[in-house]
Amino acid sequence: MELTADKIKELVVKPENKVYTKTPLLTDKTLSYCPGCGHGVAHRILMELVEEMGLENDTIGIAPVGCSVLAYEFMNVDMQEAAHGRAPALATAIKRLWPNKFVFSYQGDGDLAAIGGNETLHTCNRGENITIIFINNGIYGMTGGQMAPTTIPGMRTSTSPYGRDVQMMGYPLKMTEIVAMLPGTYYVSRQAVYSAKHVRKAKKAIKKAIEAQLEGKGTSFVEIVSNCNSGWKMTPVKANQWLEENMLDYYHLGDIKVDGKLVKEIV
Repeated sequence: MELTADKIKELVVKPENKVYTKTPLLTDKTLSYCPGCGHGVAHRILMELVEEMGLENDTIGIAPVGCSVLAYEFMNVDMQEAAHGRAPALATAIKRLWPNKFVFSYQGDGDLAAIGGNETLHTCNRGENITIIFINNGIYGMTGGQMAPTTIPGMRTSTSPYGRDVQMMGYPLKMTEIVAMLPGTYYVSRQAVYSAKHVRKAKKAIKKAIEAQLEGKGTSFVEIVSNCNSGWKMTPVKANQWLEENMLDYYHLGDIKVDGKLVKEIV
């Protein structure tokens, strides 16, 4: 059977064919992220959960600066723009004004761990009842591939062309482990989206984070270890392989804090 445009449309609109389309909470705008980037997958599972949990009319997202600034073009919910690193502060203000809303920030590692590191720590320490989605690709993706606070030892970037030297540049920040130690965090997890198995686990973790906020438990924090194939100068397939073989040795996946209690040893 030749799959013409009309035939594809016919298949998609028939529920019995079980052809899955994107959630209506993603706009029809073509994703402008680099092909193979994990941002698109993270967007999809987050918006799927908002739809599945019936929160589409009660959700407010915060997009700061970096690649994550584009989120408001693709997420079909109320979105606000924050200055670089200030998404947790803006999310705090919105949640305090509208405590019955589901409020989340969607941030990259340069934004959350560098210029926004102070905002992140104090927000989590206060236990603000918001959800933070943290995309960690170990690099400044939008601005030229510079070394980020999360760049792992030996990793090459445009500002560490010979690899990150910890004697000169210091060690990477494990933000997820750091915030897990703070009393205000209730659910803290690190996941990935480079395979179908990991996408399912990431979606489950984000759902737990949303539920924690709806129950008024405090700050929930989900890190997603992702790739930046353009910044890493790799094909999407090679970038995913490099992520699995290198990033995950430093950034271990899984729940770290559940129900306000550490469930994994901090290393």
